[in-house]
Amino acid sequence: MIRFLLNQELREEQSIDPNMTVLNYLRIHAGKTGTKEGCASGDCGACTVVIAEPDGNNLRYRSINSCLTFISALDGKQLITVEDLKDGNDLHPAQQAMVDCHGSQCGFCTPGFVMSMFALGKNNSHPSHEDIHEALAGNLCRCTGYRPIIDATEKMYEDNTQDHFDRSKEQTIARLRALQQEAQPEVNDGRKYAFNPRTVAELATLFSENSEARLVAGGTDLALEVTQFHREIDQLIYVGDIAEMKKIEVFEDRIELGSAASLTRCYDVLTDEYPDFGALLHRFASLQIRNQGTLGGNIGNASPIGDSPPALIALNAQVVLRHGDTSRTLLLEDYFIDYKVTAQQPGEFIEKVIVPRAEAGSEFRSYKVSKRIDDDISAVLGCFKLKISEGRVEDARIAFGGMAAIPKRASHCEAALKGAAWNKETIERAKAELAKDFTPLSDFRASKEYRSLAAANLLTRYFVELEATEVTTRVSDYV
Repeated sequence: MIRFLLNQELREEQSIDPNMTVLNYLRIHAGKTGTKEGCASGDCGACTVVIAEPDGNNLRYRSINSCLTFISALDGKQLITVEDLKDGNDLHPAQQAMVDCHGSQCGFCTPGFVMSMFALGKNNSHPSHEDIHEALAGNLCRCTGYRPIIDATEKMYEDNTQDHFDRSKEQTIARLRALQQEAQPEVNDGRKYAFNPRTVAELATLFSENSEARLVAGGTDLALEVTQFHREIDQLIYVGDIAEMKKIEVFEDRIELGSAASLTRCYDVLTDEYPDFGALLHRFASLQIRNQGTLGGNIGNASPIGDSPPALIALNAQVVLRHGDTSRTLLLEDYFIDYKVTAQQPGEFIEKVIVPRAEAGSEFRSYKVSKRIDDDISAVLGCFKLKISEGRVEDARIAFGGMAAIPKRASHCEAALKGAAWNKETIERAKAELAKDFTPLSDFRASKEYRSLAAANLLTRYFVELEATEVTTRVSDYV
């Protein structure tokens, strides 16, 4: 049985299809039709709802795509929809601001926008212009009237009025903590099952005994099998309630990221260590997706165009794989074998990701080439980490996504750089070597010729940026 709060109403579900999404649950079982289905793939934001969870003495609010969230992910959480915002006969400040600023046009997307605004306001009462754009980037307005919606977001909490969620905060936290103390939950419809282990040990045992089960954390890709391809998944194991696998620890020489840590939480630590990695994660889909999607899931999905693997490979990251009581550590570049084929064995799962701390003298950059800045998939993703000493390349690690069946290093290019003088001639030779590293394909995102040219030009960009940084440093020192 899973137990959660639908606003303040306790919901207990046992005999229910574990493939059911939160969107369908709301519309079919809860009679809440304010949450809309637009794309069923997490692109439009019409289905946005908010999840609240205890975070110390406060509640942490997350906007998510309900069309990509399986019902089992709700256990121990509070689910808030647009119907829940009104306080008696009074509209919530986010709703009232939309009315005052004429932010609702045809109205179809409005509930999703309001929920994204609500989550932003609960976590940040004085958001910047950039904060607002980030919060709304995952919501599509088909009437193209974004200006009044942005105005409404700026206006919604200008009087700092408490809402009914603030007034019931302590009671909600106590109720959610009590729900989270329940034994390992499970839902099934008699044919399909979903399990929610609470510890890594429980997961290891469960997955060893059910190696055909599908692991799900954020589910932002896996759920598409149900919503887009209409497949049935017989066994699901939800790992999003395992505290150990959501832990992030920073050591003197490394950062350890639990594989179930959300991309939003990974951003906070990785952007401090590697600003370009943070910039890359900032462009990873939408905020709703980053709030759900995990670093371990992005790796385990083994997509050749996944955003995080090329960056992690360039940084010499490792994955810790666990099976039962046994763990092994593997370089991430050795994890990927072929298209959608990895070194992961049956019953084995990614427990954590280990990223080395930034090294003095090394410069890391990542460049994502896509048709849109926000919420788009890479055509080419290039990641570069070079160490240059006294005008020569001491070490080079270069990895690309979108150029092969797997994310991989450009070994010939690296060899042309190592030990060579750091100048334009070396860069041109290294660019020519990329043709030996990759034979890209043409698809609807880009032609093979475009990919080859873009990859080579990204190396030029890296060179130009570092040279510009060096010149700026020299001028600053002189001044």
